[in-house]
Order: sequence, then structure tokens, then C-alpha cells
Amino acid sequence: MTDDDNEFPPGDGPTSGISVTLTTGTLRAIRERVGKRGVSAYLEKAAQRQIERDNLDELIADFDKVHGPADPEAVAAKRARMTGGTAHPESAA
Repeated sequence: MTDDDNEFPPGDGPTSGISVTLTTGTLRAIRERVGKRGVSAYLEKAAQRQIERDNLDELIADFDKVHGPADPEAVAAKRARMTGGTAHPESAA
């Protein structure tokens, strides 16, 4: 049985090497942040965050199908309450 046959959630399981192609500017920016030896760990964390965002986008889309999209004014009002700011519906996400 290979590691590919097992189910591991993001961030778990043994490591596996792959080849990744990045633009020069992106790779330089990563190396400036983490050094040459930190690139793999940086990319692992970035991939995990993207998976979390993708999963959240899917949950929001499913919620919207059932309940309709969020009311921008209600979102702005709740954001204002949470941040102590003022409600601006045009900036609600």
C-alpha cells in the first residue's frame, strides 16, 4: 500500500516531493521572506490556507443556494459593530 492510498487531511501524512514552477518574482519574494531552505514549508502553509479558503467558498456558495445572498446592509452593520466603525454597505463583502 502506498501513501497515496491513505486518506490524510491537509497538513498531515508523510512528505512527498514534487516539481513546482513559479515565476521568478514570486520565488524571489518567497526566498526573501523565508530563505532558500524555507521555501517548501512556506508553500505547504500557503497551500493549506488556499484549501481552507476554497472550502469556505464552497460552504458560502451552498449557504447562498439555500438562503440567498447576504444583505449588504446587514453585513455592513454587523461589521461596524465588530470593528467599532461605521456601516458602509458598498464596502461589505
